[in-house]
Amino acid sequence: MSLPWNRPKAVLLLEDGTVFNGYVFSGGGRTLGEVVFNTGMTGYQEVLTDPSYKGQIVAMTYPLTGTYGINEEDMESAAVQVEGFIVKEYQDFVSNWRSKESLADFLSRHGKIGIEGIDTRALTRHLRVRGAMRGIIATDTDNLAQLLEQVQEYPGLNGIDMVREVSCKKPYRWRNGKREETDHLEWPADGGRFRVAALDCGIKYNILRMLEQAGCQVRVFPANSPASEILACEPDGIFLSNGPGDPAAVHYVIETVRNLLGKKPLFGICLGHQMMGLALGARTFKLKFGHRGANQPVKDLTTGKIEITSQNHGFCVDPDSLGNLPVRLTHINLNDNTPEGLAHLEIPAFCVQYHPEASPGPHDASYLFDRFIEMMARNKPAMKAVV
Repeated sequence: MSLPWNRPKAVLLLEDGTVFNGYVFSGGGRTLGEVVFNTGMTGYQEVLTDPSYKGQIVAMTYPLTGTYGINEEDMESAAVQVEGFIVKEYQDFVSNWRSKESLADFLSRHGKIGIEGIDTRALTRHLRVRGAMRGIIATDTDNLAQLLEQVQEYPGLNGIDMVREVSCKKPYRWRNGKREETDHLEWPADGGRFRVAALDCGIKYNILRMLEQAGCQVRVFPANSPASEILACEPDGIFLSNGPGDPAAVHYVIETVRNLLGKKPLFGICLGHQMMGLALGARTFKLKFGHRGANQPVKDLTTGKIEITSQNHGFCVDPDSLGNLPVRLTHINLNDNTPEGLAHLEIPAFCVQYHPEASPGPHDASYLFDRFIEMMARNKPAMKAVV
C-alpha cells in the first residue's frame, strides 16, 4: 500500500484560475472536461461507466472511494465514460466478494486519470457557488499559465453534440441480460410479450435489464436512426434513453422524436425526457451545477408521494416554455422545483428527468417501467391498426 504523498503529484485547474493540488492513483498526463460533483456514497463503478458522464470530470463528495473494488455485474456500458475521476481518499485495499480488480487498475486499463488528496468539500462548495465549469487535470506539468490557456480553449459542453460519441454504430438486440450483436434482428419467438425499440443516446445497461425483466424484447437503435427505420420493425413501444451533453444540440434526435410522437407509446428517461420536451416545442436550459447523486427528492404531483431518486443531468426542461403545450407536469424536484416529469395529454407518451432504473441508487421509481408496460398493453391493438 503506497501512501498518497509517495505518489506522483497532480493538479486540478478550473477555468476561473482556481487550483487544487492532489496525487495520482491511476493513469497520467492531462485530461479536459466539465468538472462536476456526485453526492452518492456508493456506486462509483456505475458512475464511471454511465455514458451520460461523457465529457465530464467527476468528483465524488463521499470521502472514501475504492473500498469494494470493481466487479463484472455493475457495468453500465462497456467502457469508462468519464474524462477524469477525483476523490478525497482512494482506498486500494479491496474488500468485496464480487470484486475482480481494484478501482485504480480498472481506470488504468481504460486509460483514465484518477487523482486523490483533493479537498473535495472545498471543490464542491466552489462549484455550487460558481457553477459547473471547465477544468483540466494534469500530472505532467505545473505550468499553470499554460494549463489555463488550454482550459480556456476547450469548448465545454454547451451547444456540443456529445451523443454521437456514445451511441451505438449499428442496431443490436439486448437478450438474456447482454448485448447481442447480429445482422438478423428479427424479434425472437421465445422473447417477451412486448417489443420495445430503444433509441440509444447513451443508454445505461440497467435500463435494458429492467425492460427485459419487465417482459420486453428490446432492439437498440443508433441515435441517428430515422423514425421510419424504427417504426419499420413494428415495435409495441419506443424508449428514449439517457445520454450526455446539451440536448438542444442534438437536432437529429429531436426531429426523430417529433416524427415518433403519436405513432407508438413513448417513454423517455433523462436526456430522453429533454428530447421529448424539445420535440413538443419546449425549451431547455443549463442548471447551475446540475443534479448528480442517489438522494434527490422528487414529488409525484399526481399522488403527492415523495420518491428518493438517482439523478445525473446538467440540463433541464424550462417550465416557462411548457405554456400551451398539450402536456402536464407530473413530477418536480423538491430541492429547486425544477421539472422532473411530463405526460402528454392526448397521446401515449411520458418521460422523467431522473433515473428509475437506479444503478446506483434507490428503487422508489421502478414502477415507471410497469407504467410503460401498461401503456403498451392498452395501446397495442389500436397502434397496430394505425401502423
